[in-house]
Amino acid sequence: MILVTGGAGFIGSHLCERLLGRGYEVLCLDNFNDFYDPALKEENVRAFLGHPCFTVVRGDILDRSLLTTIFSQYPIRKVVHLAAIAGVRPSLVDPARYVRVDVEGTVNLLEMTKKHGIEQFIFGSSSSVYGRRAEGPFSEDDPTDCQISPYATAKKAGELFCATYHQLYEVPVTILRFFTVYGPRQRPDMAIRKFAELMLRGKPIPLYSEGSSLRDYTYVDDCVDGIVAAIEKVFPFEIFNLGSGRTVPLKRVVELLSRHLGVEPQVDLLPEQPGDVPVTYADISKAKNLLNYEPKISLEEGICRFVEWLKARYSEPKIL
Repeated sequence: MILVTGGAGFIGSHLCERLLGRGYEVLCLDNFNDFYDPALKEENVRAFLGHPCFTVVRGDILDRSLLTTIFSQYPIRKVVHLAAIAGVRPSLVDPARYVRVDVEGTVNLLEMTKKHGIEQFIFGSSSSVYGRRAEGPFSEDDPTDCQISPYATAKKAGELFCATYHQLYEVPVTILRFFTVYGPRQRPDMAIRKFAELMLRGKPIPLYSEGSSLRDYTYVDDCVDGIVAAIEKVFPFEIFNLGSGRTVPLKRVVELLSRHLGVEPQVDLLPEQPGDVPVTYADISKAKNLLNYEPKISLEEGICRFVEWLKARYSEPKIL
């Protein structure tokens, strides 16, 4: 059985769906919190709630007694830890929450992994650990000691605890640094979905730094390909970038959304935001070599798929 924390979230629900399709038993642990509308998370997992190999536990990774019960009652072999309080900008407002959930919660799960002899611990990290850099690509061997947001710092702290548990207790750990994952079920606060929904409602989109920021956009199916590859190939300790290996300016994303939505965007130009970085750019050569990771979905195709999904949601009576 594979435990997926945050399994009702964006990436987590796609991972659960993929694992079920490959014949795995999946235990989804999620607290369905109100960081964004919990109904969206309910919707994410509704399609496979009745699957005989799928179990949902509603609870928090900060609840140690719950974790003790889960690890004692279920035959968990591997942990994919995706549960987190996400988002750079909200972390500027409440850094302590990110320490509690993203750091303490990770340590709680590492403790369970150590105590119960779990075969593998996979930690969902972030490209934000690379901090503010002017150019790329970013390699897993690059220094990561200058984060510029509490969210990024919490993710880096989680990585350090993973490394410590490996060194002290020989916990097998794989760290995956995700680069701007997008696609169906994307969180509503993330730029692509936020912009698309504002455009559909005829409202202006906030474009920071005139849309000049460069991001390595990764379609969710490609990201899940990488996670599954990491699950199926255990390492003592490794770090991998999961990105597309290409950078695209934000204004290009707006152009693609405009074309596929058939809406001319209204743009509200704003200055650069604290905590934002000018560029993310993954060197994916290590993941290619060791995981046979090969992203397949171009940004153009990915945006088209995302818009098709979003339009289908907006055509439903409950959305209107």
